[in-house]
Amino acid sequence: MPLCLGTAFASGRKYTFTRGQTLKRLGILGAVAILPAFAQSGVFERHGPARIIEQHADGSAASNNWSGYVVTGSTFTAAKGSWVQPAIKCGAHTTFAAAGFWIGFDGWGNDTVEQTGTAAQCHDGKALYYAWYEFYPANSVPIKSMVVTPGDRISAEVKFRGGEFILTIADETTGKAFTKRGTEAGAQRSAVEWIAEAPCCTKTGAFFPLPDFGTALFGEDNTGVASTNDATAGSLSGAFNTFPSANVLAVTMVDGNTGAVESVPSSPSSDGTSFSTQWVSR
Repeated sequence: MPLCLGTAFASGRKYTFTRGQTLKRLGILGAVAILPAFAQSGVFERHGPARIIEQHADGSAASNNWSGYVVTGSTFTAAKGSWVQPAIKCGAHTTFAAAGFWIGFDGWGNDTVEQTGTAAQCHDGKALYYAWYEFYPANSVPIKSMVVTPGDRISAEVKFRGGEFILTIADETTGKAFTKRGTEAGAQRSAVEWIAEAPCCTKTGAFFPLPDFGTALFGEDNTGVASTNDATAGSLSGAFNTFPSANVLAVTMVDGNTGAVESVPSSPSSDGTSFSTQWVSR
């Protein structure tokens, strides 16, 4: 059975998989089967580890479900991010599709993710938006106290302090904010990331189809929120591209069945505070 529920693939510096080992992107019948409960709570949407296809020495990488930037290292204690909530296009015949936008720790070469972000979904041609947090492999939890609208400026921070993770997300446009504390057994704090994602899982365990979200704008130049997108690990602290270049990965999302590029990140701004991720295909 395809796995997007607990195992990230990692082996050395370069990752390759046969087509038979990757996930088929869509299962319309599976999506329809779980739609009623999913539409009410979002609980079936899971934002799991990267399904890595390959990683190169030049800092480029490909994944079946992530697009954006990853910084690898050790003992990260903070990650900050911000983005403008994209509006998604939902065609009249789009039964279900989903996209996530988030920051977090881990999930690149290991099987936990500590994260918070926003989601955009298509339900029978209609768009739905909401905020969430997740200590993967536990289910994501919708944040009912926040209302998310396209164009809202979102900021988020994940910190590790005193043996626990502190997840904070704020809608800078509305002034609403939410904080959740929690622990995560086995968390390595070996990566931080700023991601646009195709979440899991259809009834068959595959990723949901990715709706057209246009261009997702991340970072201070786009949101006006200072010190994003930043990270802290030991004595290193600052914008993500100020970390050693060998540890900064630009991740392109590629369909595991067809090989088509689905979402690609831009180069970072010169000060490293900002970038964008563009939807390409579904």
